[in-house]
Amino acid sequence: MRVLSVEAENFRNLSGLAMTPSAGVNLILGDNAQGKTNLLEAIWSCTGCRSFRGAKERDFIRIREPAMHLKLKFADSRRTQEIVFSLLRGEGGKKKILLNGVPVQGGAKLFSAFQCVVFSPDDRQIVCGGPEKRRGFMDLCGSQLSPAMLGCLRRFDQLTAQRNAVLKQISLGRASRSDLADWDFQLAAHGSLLTCLRYAYVRQMASVCERLYSQITGGSETLSVRYRSNLFRNSEIPAKPDPDMQKYYYEALRQSADDDIRLGFTAKGAGRDDFSCRINGLSVREFGSQGQQKSTALVLRLAQAAVFCEKKDETPVVLLDDVMGELDSARQELVYEIVRDMQVFLTACQPDAINRERAFERETPCRVYHMADGVLTEEA
Repeated sequence: MRVLSVEAENFRNLSGLAMTPSAGVNLILGDNAQGKTNLLEAIWSCTGCRSFRGAKERDFIRIREPAMHLKLKFADSRRTQEIVFSLLRGEGGKKKILLNGVPVQGGAKLFSAFQCVVFSPDDRQIVCGGPEKRRGFMDLCGSQLSPAMLGCLRRFDQLTAQRNAVLKQISLGRASRSDLADWDFQLAAHGSLLTCLRYAYVRQMASVCERLYSQITGGSETLSVRYRSNLFRNSEIPAKPDPDMQKYYYEALRQSADDDIRLGFTAKGAGRDDFSCRINGLSVREFGSQGQQKSTALVLRLAQAAVFCEKKDETPVVLLDDVMGELDSARQELVYEIVRDMQVFLTACQPDAINRERAFERETPCRVYHMADGVLTEEA
């Protein structure tokens, strides 16, 4: 997958940006707060996903401007496509998205069409943050590979929200416990499927993570990644949900109903699943050094890109947001090895933060850009 061109007008501080990137490495240099990350965020927003910076869409519009506009052309192994994304200020932030000239609602179609892997300094939160960070990571990664997982996840979230609403109505005396039965049945079916899909993805990712981490440490440390279901042992999770699995899930929801009514939310099931990362048997989150935590986060992202390539027979677009300067030569080398056949957008404040000879060691042409106050210029 390759970005052929990017145009941005009033996306944050970007003004009149028109870029025809290299199919290889695109190095964007510039001081802090000049717009380098904004460019990567503009590309990422065309995947239909939330901002990797946690920003709301209304923040995309440049201050004192009425609207922002993006146009991105890209090609995969089959065809060339175009995404147009416009957002107006006020009036509820009216949004318009076109995929190949056809209006689309929501981001699901964009997500299925255009896919990226983004590395940012905040990736350490995947390892050190709460379980919701890791659930979000494996759900994003799994959904990139399987439309079935994306659909299952969206339906699971809807059912969970509806069941939680019934729980609150019961606590207020406006509904009875019997009103939970239908939601429990549906949630058990979709929750069981989601558990199976997540478990399958984490198993694929775990073997890649173990190999990559061993390369970084020269085999002196072993990283293990393990799925942690809220209801099932890993040995009990089948390839596809069966009636026994769904029945067990349903009974767990029934038995926890009193506690759920008191709490006001669903405390059992796939909505509480997680995965653990351990180095030499010890939790990276609890006992790992900062260096080990950063290395684990890096390996998780690299595994995401590697598994995507293997399973989809397609390369994602890779966005590296000011992360290479924090890596030693061994870790930089691993990044270059994994992304060598992918299109890469790489930001840095200082040119010497990047090993240019290694980064540009490929047959496809590479380009260097400079960003200053939202204006992008290409180096001769």
